[in-house]
Amino acid sequence: MKRFLTVLAVLISVLAVFAYVNPDYQSPVVAVVEQCAPAVVKVEAVKYATSPYFDPFMEEFFKRWFGYNPFGGTQQTTSLGSGFIFDKQGYILTNEHVVSGSKNITVTLLDGTTYKAEYVGGDSELDIAVLMIKPDKDLPVVEFGDSDSLRIGEWAIAIGNPLGFQHTVTIGVVSATGRRISKPDGSGYYTNLIQTDAAINPGNSGGPLLNIHGQVIGINTAIINPTEAVNLGFAIPINTVKRFIDQLITTGKAQKAYLGVRLMTVTEDLAKAMGLKVNQGVLVVQVLENSPADKAKLQENDVIVKFDNVSVTSDAELVSLIHSHVPGDVVTIVVNRSGKEITLTVTLGSSVEEDTEPTQAAQEFLGLIVDEITGSDRESYSIPASLSGVIVRQVKNTTQIQKGDVIYQMAVNGKNHSVNSVKDWNNVVSKIKQGDFVAIFVYRKGAKMIYSFTYR
Repeated sequence: MKRFLTVLAVLISVLAVFAYVNPDYQSPVVAVVEQCAPAVVKVEAVKYATSPYFDPFMEEFFKRWFGYNPFGGTQQTTSLGSGFIFDKQGYILTNEHVVSGSKNITVTLLDGTTYKAEYVGGDSELDIAVLMIKPDKDLPVVEFGDSDSLRIGEWAIAIGNPLGFQHTVTIGVVSATGRRISKPDGSGYYTNLIQTDAAINPGNSGGPLLNIHGQVIGINTAIINPTEAVNLGFAIPINTVKRFIDQLITTGKAQKAYLGVRLMTVTEDLAKAMGLKVNQGVLVVQVLENSPADKAKLQENDVIVKFDNVSVTSDAELVSLIHSHVPGDVVTIVVNRSGKEITLTVTLGSSVEEDTEPTQAAQEFLGLIVDEITGSDRESYSIPASLSGVIVRQVKNTTQIQKGDVIYQMAVNGKNHSVNSVKDWNNVVSKIKQGDFVAIFVYRKGAKMIYSFTYR
């Protein structure tokens, strides 16, 4: 018994020693969370999807007797994400993919207060959106940091609502910068991203990635499939976001820069065929006249290997980097020209081309939403400068025509009509009647196609 009491006394004394290691220490992360968490919000966005085969009677019948609707109809879904207040007037930043197409957006603060939020503006390519609430009290806000000065290995703190667990805090480091990953919908790339090993999960999208000083350095946006890897999260650099905030608040849209070139990804076969001195980069196929590229002396057959200090390996990646800037930004471009590397300084231009007459709203036809072609469109979809037409912005119904296609001509009942502008498009489609024979002439990625049908 005496031996047992002696062992017990020693054990208690050892535990007591361990209990008081670093008694006055407090992690600096605690101060960051206490300061910033009140400005982080949960974002719930209600979205509706409508099937073209909607029948209210059949929908109600199947819901009542079978518990589901096999015909589609109007379906309600809720998108869950995060956001953060950056202005005391009630402005909130989040991801566009969290709130895109929503009819009803609700944000919840740390103290449980909820507000109906108004969608102010956003951009799907950049994946940023601004919301606004009308506060009835002083709002907490977060401060923006400088993502250009990030160093690999510095602390990174994520706050958000993963899987609905409100105001979850995770910590890691900045694992890398300048990362590129494909978007889940295949529409392009996220470029120049911050990589972190701070745990990020579905629901963290739109929330802040913070440094140890409590400043926002990025917007948490994407993760790698957890079945393939863990702790690989990515955030949009806050300096990219800062370029567009004023535009989104003022106009609801982001006006992006353009360079004025047609591009092609360099492959090993292309490099051998053309005798290029590099087998990786982006080939300049055409320089548009009087464009920023032309003024900076960029030449055809130059291979762009770096854009604003970021290495580029594909045309889609380069376009995304260009569009992450605003008109007037000055960037450096490194090109390989006949084996010699040359650094050019370029002042980027506006993606919106000058028009002598007011822009006319396009009439919807066959579920197609079209628009005038801009300079950034020519870069994004490799549209020749010599080609006029209208670009397809949105496709609402199932059709062979795709987003990014250029419609340059239409034929109705044997009569051809040139489509050089939205005005031309409206003149043609407004006169099409049921039973007319219609052909649509489309340009897509260097190929021309014709789609013909009887209009019903």
